[in-house]
Amino acid sequence: MLLEGLKVVEMATWVAGPSAAAVLADWGATVIKVESPAGDVTRSFMPDTPESPGNPIFTNENRGKQGVVLDVSRPEGRAALKRLLADADIFISNVRQVSMRKLGLDYESLKAEFPRLIYAAVTGYGLVGPEADAPAFDITAFWTRSGVARAMIPTDQEPFPSRPGFGDHVTAISTVSGILAAVHERHSTGRGRLVETSLIRAAAYTISWDLGMALRYGQVVTAQPRDERPVGISGMFQTGDGRWLCILPRAEDCFTKVMIAIDRPEVLADPRFELPILDLEITREVRAMCDAAFATMTLTEAGDKLTALDVAWAPLGTLEELAAHPMARDAGCFIEVGDGWGGSFRSVAAPVRFPEGAPEVTRAAPKLGQHTREVLEAAGLTPEEIAAVM
Repeated sequence: MLLEGLKVVEMATWVAGPSAAAVLADWGATVIKVESPAGDVTRSFMPDTPESPGNPIFTNENRGKQGVVLDVSRPEGRAALKRLLADADIFISNVRQVSMRKLGLDYESLKAEFPRLIYAAVTGYGLVGPEADAPAFDITAFWTRSGVARAMIPTDQEPFPSRPGFGDHVTAISTVSGILAAVHERHSTGRGRLVETSLIRAAAYTISWDLGMALRYGQVVTAQPRDERPVGISGMFQTGDGRWLCILPRAEDCFTKVMIAIDRPEVLADPRFELPILDLEITREVRAMCDAAFATMTLTEAGDKLTALDVAWAPLGTLEELAAHPMARDAGCFIEVGDGWGGSFRSVAAPVRFPEGAPEVTRAAPKLGQHTREVLEAAGLTPEEIAAVM
């Protein structure tokens, strides 16, 4: 079913690489996670003990995998890894290629020995150029370096970092897409290929509406102070109970609908407010009307009016509200996974659902080295060879 029968070997840490492999595991692939004796650093972010079972950070990126410990700095560790790659379909790594070349584990070193292997290299800034081996995280490469942060943070605010994993998960899904394209091609050619993704390229695509205009026209207006934005009914408005809502107009009749919602129908007969409104002072007047009206309503009252008028709006929600909301449950945002100690807890689902049937996602993330012996035995290593790497 789905990816059943695909074997994935992952040697990656942190988020983007492991997350791509976790999605493949969710969809039925057999995924072997290879870690150093120190383990993936995300193991240390939260406790995983009988008293506090199930590290939600590590589980999010590593559920459903088999865990193997290999020290690839030693010849025995590299030899064992190659035994795992011998019948693997996909190898995923976000180890910098300068290190992989030293170990003889880069694509050029492996492709002759494993011609069917699809090699997915998850990088910060790509595989060529002077910054190919520069250290990168999603907060530095995807959010900050790319221009995404500057495009999203209004110029009258102090810049701030993104939340952890924000760009990593976009890059992970991009990696999954590239891998599956290569799998499809291999059905015809019988050969694997190099698949490269990068935080910077994923960021450029994510912000491509703005970046595309910048490429075409040389500049683009992005995040502006609220009082300088050109559409008076668009954006965030605070309600009388201290909540915020966001309105996004999708057609000219949205202006009419919002004026009705805020009980200002007389505005519609005033020629000063005929669309398009190009005078910024009139735009500010419209925004002030909306501010004043929504300040007299609760979020529920405002939302009921906007919903009845078919206006695209949403409350500025919290993570706690999302976790408790039936809509998120119905949309398939959550799954129940094992905690590795005999229990389970709720976690975040991959962003694609298969309503007509898919593998059940319940397996816990592996303990460090949990499956080393059985995986190496299945790969045909002798007891002496296994003892040399354990």
